Amino acid sequence: MKPKLLTTLPTYTLSAFGADVIAGITVAMVALPLSLAIAIASGAEPATGLVTAAVAGFLISLFGGSRVQIGGPTGAFIVVVYGVIAEHGMDGLVIATFMAGILLLVAGYFRAGSLVRYVPEPVINGFTIGIAIIIGLSQLKDIFGLTADNVPADAIGKVGALWAARDTANLSAIAIGLVTMVLIVVLRRLAPRFPGLIVAVAATSVAVALLALPVDTILSRFGELPDRLPMPTVPTASLSRIVELIPSAITIAFLAGVESLLSAMVADRMIDGNHRSNAEVLAQGAANIGSALFGGLPATGAIARTATNVRAGGRTPVAGMVHAVVILLIMMFAAPAASLLAMPALAALLLLTAWNMSEPHKWHTYLELRRSDQVLLVLTLVLTVVADLTVAIGVGVAIGLALRLRRRHIPPADWTPPER
Repeated sequence: MKPKLLTTLPTYTLSAFGADVIAGITVAMVALPLSLAIAIASGAEPATGLVTAAVAGFLISLFGGSRVQIGGPTGAFIVVVYGVIAEHGMDGLVIATFMAGILLLVAGYFRAGSLVRYVPEPVINGFTIGIAIIIGLSQLKDIFGLTADNVPADAIGKVGALWAARDTANLSAIAIGLVTMVLIVVLRRLAPRFPGLIVAVAATSVAVALLALPVDTILSRFGELPDRLPMPTVPTASLSRIVELIPSAITIAFLAGVESLLSAMVADRMIDGNHRSNAEVLAQGAANIGSALFGGLPATGAIARTATNVRAGGRTPVAGMVHAVVILLIMMFAAPAASLLAMPALAALLLLTAWNMSEPHKWHTYLELRRSDQVLLVLTLVLTVVADLTVAIGVGVAIGLALRLRRRHIPPADWTPPER
């Protein structure tokens, strides 16, 4: 359970540090708009996304079992966080995140990191696509500039409310969203290593300011971003409050553990490395406790940002620590500028993130699965969208393990980690 940082430091060189600094800055430029957008989509204040990226991102790299893992708030948590805030408030989310951190520390201590391989792949794919659908639905209000108050949290109610508000669509918001998406896709194709996300979002946000377009920004909706971290505070709660938050804490811990280990597996394939799963789980525990102390969101390994780090040349945990420090510096010295980012531009970013999460390039392979696996995937997807993630995961894992026991005489198929 030794952190990878301690493994890499004895042979660390100045040239490796230079590569890690460049990679860390690059990832920070990608993480900045994503962290803001994820926090807003989760129903939290935008600043909580930056706090999570800085605090949790630093701790995940400091204690983690992967050389190149980048941690922070991720799209996978939007559904869970939104639901917890809606039901228990922001203070309830902080307590649940703190509890999840403790659960992850216990899981890491008892070496539960290797258990991720027992989660059936159709369940992972099903709830990932389901989450992507929910994220996409959550961004339609801002991408179309709709005026709709009290939009329900559930997917079916949300669709109805947004359809009822269709006459309030804002053409300026639609244009900004579409241009942002086109810029992100074009820049990603022309210069994969270039942090095109921040350039695209910044460019369209500047256009909103210069042309005085009637489009919401972070500043107009939430006020100016803070320029410092809040003081750390240990969350307190009554026993009854803790008991009612246990299901949320378990869901957060499960999702953080699975997502981080999947990300580490993808990273291993990219750098031909081997992560330490139990160290990674311990790091997720420390990161979620740290994030909760500063009033942040749940955190985990971010697959897209980890891949960006690898492509940018990062090869040790120092790159992830640099990324977190750069996020903090931007928060301290450029908060007024970040407050001007346009809401449709951030919505466009999350819509593309949701599309990539669903892994459309793999959809055709699902038609080749066993019929039982197809049913399991669709069942998990539907439950994720129309029920909630806790039910979807519980039912999916239970049925998946039952199917595995039934097929124990059949050689297992090769497992492919998702590339989202």
